[in-house]
Amino acid sequence: MPLNFRTLDLNLLRVFDVVMSEGNLTRAAEVLSITQPAASHALRRLHDAVGEPLFTRSKHGMTPTARAQALWPQVRGALDTLRHSLAPEAFDPLHDSASFSIAMADATATLIAPPLVRAIETGRTQVALRVKPLTTRDPRRLLRDGEADLAIGHFPEAIAAIQADGATARERHQRLHETRYVCVMRRGHPLAGQPLTLDAYCEAHHLMVSFSGRPHGQVDQALAALGRQRRIVLTVNQFFTAGQVVTQSDLLTVLPLSFVAATGTQDQVVTRALPFALAPIAVQMLWPVRQDADPAHRWLRALVQQAAGVAA
Repeated sequence: MPLNFRTLDLNLLRVFDVVMSEGNLTRAAEVLSITQPAASHALRRLHDAVGEPLFTRSKHGMTPTARAQALWPQVRGALDTLRHSLAPEAFDPLHDSASFSIAMADATATLIAPPLVRAIETGRTQVALRVKPLTTRDPRRLLRDGEADLAIGHFPEAIAAIQADGATARERHQRLHETRYVCVMRRGHPLAGQPLTLDAYCEAHHLMVSFSGRPHGQVDQALAALGRQRRIVLTVNQFFTAGQVVTQSDLLTVLPLSFVAATGTQDQVVTRALPFALAPIAVQMLWPVRQDADPAHRWLRALVQQAAGVAA
């Protein structure tokens, strides 16, 4: 039976949005300030209206169906638009509860999460944050699908695309800080006591950090431009793992200088300037245009800017 939108209780869409965001019916009920049975009843009514289940229960919480995943970006976008129109200034972090998902790499989280938490705790706000693993250099799909409210990292391809789209871009971005790449090796490495030459770098064995799992990165592109290449022995997707492996091997790795401390191995490694040119790293935050004017999201972005200043 087709959905009759004229008779649909739009409050059910709000329940749907929060359950999708929280992934748990009890937490969703708390956010909505209703009882868990009331939230469950609302979902049953929405299932009946749509004509099929949108969630299944599992040991991990509420698992959305394919239909729910397809509906959520549109529902969230419509609710955000309505919220901005009706209450453009209505967010008080001291009294209004809010939950945000931030996609960022482990090293970024190590630097930014502590000052974020200090600000939230010191301010006695009602805000909760969830850090999602970053597995891509282009997080726009995560933002468009509602899987993250904000993404923080080095996103050169995404930034270039956003700038090319101009006024029609679906995302906004803001630079938080800038750092540079350095070569990292263990203390006692055969190359640690001398300037790092291009020949020595290329003859060594290497570890690469790749969020996407791609076998080549910016370093390899820079070496190829010089007619050189390196031998990559291991590829990992976390800066912390890279630091741990480097301290226990003769592998070299390339990391952003500001992230070396986040590996937890700063006292066990040395850094050397790279013997070839790499562009600086601009750490940016990206967010959906639909949340640009949202007062809660504006508050979050200001908090991240403050935290990034402390972290940098």
